Amino acid sequence: MGLGDKIQNAAEKAGGKGKEAAGSATGDESLKNEGKADQAKGDVKQAGEKVKDTFK
Repeated sequence: MGLGDKIQNAAEKAGGKGKEAAGSATGDESLKNEGKADQAKGDVKQAGEKVKDTFK
């Protein structure tokens, strides 16, 4: 996994956590769920990159 990919995936997860927190604070369930989805996408991407690294 390249450094750029690691940074991008971490940023996506962090952004998702921020959205989830903002959604919780404001009572906006849509924003909260969007944040959870962003975190999940970041996790899936990181897992995919780890699999790629394993087979190198």
